[in-house]
Amino acid sequence: MVNATFGLFLVPISRDLGWRRAQVSVVLLVVAVLSALSTPLVGRLADRFGVRRVALTGIVLFAASVGALSGIGPALAHTLLLFACLGVAASIPSAMLYAKLVSGWFVARRGLMLGLVGGVGNGLGCVLMPALATVVIARHGWRDAYLALGATVLAVGLPALWLLVRDPVPRDHDETTVSARGVTLGQAIATRRFWLILLVMALGAGSLTAIFTHVVALLTDRGLPPALATSALSTIALVGSAWQLVLGHVLDRARRPLLLAPFFVLAIGGLPLLATATSIPAVMAGAVLIGLAIGTDYGAIPYLIGRYFGLRAFGAISGLIYGINVIVLGAAPFLTDLVFDRTGSYRGALIAVAACLALCAMLCLALPAYRTQDGAAAGPG
Repeated sequence: MVNATFGLFLVPISRDLGWRRAQVSVVLLVVAVLSALSTPLVGRLADRFGVRRVALTGIVLFAASVGALSGIGPALAHTLLLFACLGVAASIPSAMLYAKLVSGWFVARRGLMLGLVGGVGNGLGCVLMPALATVVIARHGWRDAYLALGATVLAVGLPALWLLVRDPVPRDHDETTVSARGVTLGQAIATRRFWLILLVMALGAGSLTAIFTHVVALLTDRGLPPALATSALSTIALVGSAWQLVLGHVLDRARRPLLLAPFFVLAIGGLPLLATATSIPAVMAGAVLIGLAIGTDYGAIPYLIGRYFGLRAFGAISGLIYGINVIVLGAAPFLTDLVFDRTGSYRGALIAVAACLALCAMLCLALPAYRTQDGAAAGPG
């Protein structure tokens, strides 16, 4: 609803309000900071009160905050306030919350189910929501498009959560229940693998989001048709979605997540294709490579948190990791447009993204083997 569609709003908002692109992109940084501050609290609330109650409250607030973006005006302070509210609301019904829910219900097939819910769910949204936004922007303008997105959140999200979501019930009351296993937040922070996961997620997701939110601009700035740019955006989302499902199935059978590294390397090869290619096959090939890396990063992280640290403090641990990650997600598009405004090109930003992806691949190779099937015995050592 936010990052997947932002590239479609970037140019029309910049044109209508007379702002530079970096001025528009800075709102994502505002969203990121407020989400980062809120996400750890949301995680703790979910640990204490359950996912369902927290998510139901959050989905209503999130729908209202998305629709309120239709009121963006020339006053920068008012615009920043609207996006600040969005940042707080977006942190509640977030991927972290659903990862906790899925991890509580599934053990042996946890990776597969995280891929199904996170990959297929997010991927479907990343395809449908830009398509919806594109149609409404073309016919009614970007303000009505934000109203349509907010209405969609309420019309689809609220009934789904109310009717279908239930928190897992422990199988018994002793300390061997899945929900009781694992380490505390403090114990997790004391481990090397916590920081490796944090760095991989932040650098990988930040770099890839910078590309994802600028695919439309990268292609249309070179004179390629908007339809091709939207197709490339949808391809990234679809490939990332499908790959998360495959990746989850593979991770369930792996003893160590070494297989993550090659897909960050492949994404480096996709960058020049998106930046310079003019033929449809070459552009789509670049989109596929970026989609594989996005599916790898987003699909592996919640699985690794549950597998290495267990579910005892899943909300608190993932809340901290996702919170820091959200700051990077907001900063990366802003920095990308800052480079564009100062140089007239995205070339410098693409080089920085390639370096970050290479570092992610190396960090993945340093991740240790799992201790147990569900992380129950994974202590701070």
